[in-house]
Amino acid sequence: MMEPGPENEIWMRFISGDHQAFSELYDQYADVLYAFGRRYTPDHGLVRDCIHDLFIDLHNYRQSLAEHVNVKFYLLKSFRRKLYAAHRKATILHMDRWTSDDSFGMNAFVFSIEHDIIVDEKQREILQHLSAEINLLPDRQREILYLRFNEDLDYEEIASMMQISVPTCRTFIYRALKQLRGKLEFGAMLLIICWS
Repeated sequence: MMEPGPENEIWMRFISGDHQAFSELYDQYADVLYAFGRRYTPDHGLVRDCIHDLFIDLHNYRQSLAEHVNVKFYLLKSFRRKLYAAHRKATILHMDRWTSDDSFGMNAFVFSIEHDIIVDEKQREILQHLSAEINLLPDRQREILYLRFNEDLDYEEIASMMQISVPTCRTFIYRALKQLRGKLEFGAMLLIICWS
């Protein structure tokens, strides 16, 4: 059972019909969902539309939603599913852009602007090297690393979101970190440890 916290308090008020709680939920998670969606597609409009569709669905079905959930995980998983469906629909409707390897996955990894502000030149070089090495990882490994270390989801949540088993999730992370360790110098490995 989830421990009560501010997120769960807002969630409980929301599913009870509190309109202010709905606004608070949107305000708290819209930017998180937007940043998450931009990891999958450069289409700003598609990401915004999927966020709005998600919150419309939440509002419409709030009375049937579970009371005890990890709110962030629930929203990320629901949003990812909605974004995937929108991507598939757009691919089908735009056959001229369709290719046989068209897939839905995490875009190239880059560190955020906050990282650029706080690091010196040597650290920036290490981060760029780390980012390049992360981008060489398979899409699913890169996505799982992002969910684990950027969104702070646990293995069970990631496995559920990615529709894989928990041991498979752990294996993906283990292999990704092992591959990065083999290719990066000591300074970059310290950043990975701090990142995690």
